[in-house]
Amino acid sequence: MRLVLQRVDSAKVTVDGEVTGAIGLGLLIFAGFGRGDSPELLPFYAKKVSELRIFSDAGGKINLSLRDISGSILLVSQFTLYANCGRGRRPDFTHAADPELARSLYEGLIRQFKELDLNVQTGIFAADMSVELVNDGPVTIILDSENN
Repeated sequence: MRLVLQRVDSAKVTVDGEVTGAIGLGLLIFAGFGRGDSPELLPFYAKKVSELRIFSDAGGKINLSLRDISGSILLVSQFTLYANCGRGRRPDFTHAADPELARSLYEGLIRQFKELDLNVQTGIFAADMSVELVNDGPVTIILDSENN
């Protein structure tokens, strides 16, 4: 599983002209799932995201978590996080999970965030989406289950 967390002042996802999810202060998270990923990963990463101290305190020090600031999450599925560009000019996506598994893991991650009482907004799985964001910092963190 690969999660790209971007600290934002605001973010929204639009599909076919309709806003499907929008947040103020919080995290825009792009989530990609690999062939070897399983639901057992989800609770750990949901908790990790909620507790990462990546927001600034009153003194400007990066010291607060999403929970501390009562921030929201905008979760967007993105299989292209598993692109392999090592050969040729066309990315290879063979390491990305098949759509059925990826959808299950995406929906499971949404449930995990909700179980942690976090406000979660979403895009639409496998849709062609427009994502708008106002970066804060910018601060971008990558979590990769293959590295933990």
